[in-house]
Amino acid sequence: MLNSLILALALALPQMRPADPPVTAPAETLRRLSATEARQGVAVDADHLYAIDNSRIGKYDRRTGAKVGEWIGDPALVPHLNSCARVEDRLVCASSNYPATPMSSSVETFDAETLAHVGSVALGPGTGSLTWVERKDGFWWATFANYDGRGGDVGRDHRHTVLVKFDDDWRRVSAWLYPDSVLARFAPYSSSGGVWGEDGRLYVTGHDRSEAYVLDLPEAGATLVHVATVPIAAEGQAIDWDPAGERTLWGISRSSRDLIEMRLPPMPTF
Repeated sequence: MLNSLILALALALPQMRPADPPVTAPAETLRRLSATEARQGVAVDADHLYAIDNSRIGKYDRRTGAKVGEWIGDPALVPHLNSCARVEDRLVCASSNYPATPMSSSVETFDAETLAHVGSVALGPGTGSLTWVERKDGFWWATFANYDGRGGDVGRDHRHTVLVKFDDDWRRVSAWLYPDSVLARFAPYSSSGGVWGEDGRLYVTGHDRSEAYVLDLPEAGATLVHVATVPIAAEGQAIDWDPAGERTLWGISRSSRDLIEMRLPPMPTF
């Protein structure tokens, strides 16, 4: 009788849920530069900004904002560039066939000086839509987005978004799911940008929310750990660190076609 009463009371109480990770102070917006290609994201190096569009890359002088180069691709071959990262003398870019299905992805590589297309790695279907790729500790780190509705494969939705670690030959080494607290902010889309910070944490963005999510790799298991959310001026999409600025992150506004320079606050000690 006592056990039955305890069970009934437990079922009647509101279900407890883990507390959401803290929201930090907003990132400081430092400046904005206009770029017609600012639809998918931005990449940064010491001298230039690279604005990413579906089948175009615009190269801009970071000091003056002047456009100094561009690449225009064939949409039949490269329909949807999602992001790029400067790796040595190359731009390494995540590409997909969004919104076509089944979802298929590739890594497209460009000479950062001339923007000539110099390589392609076909990753094919089965995991999702490759939205960003990063180089860290001798490995490639990449997120494959999954979507609710348009552009998503049957039987998968945003909850199937996955971070994958690859070796130099693009063989899968490890993989992690995103935590529920971040997936709820992605829905009905997914992660559009991601970069590793010097603090060893992963900073990711969604499709359109003005937020960056700070994540740790778990000590055990296969789900990333959400440690903080940072309000930012950028409206989701692909981001990149500024190599010349401390905790300085670049993002974009799709609505105004701007590249946005932001300084993130220090992360609390957790």
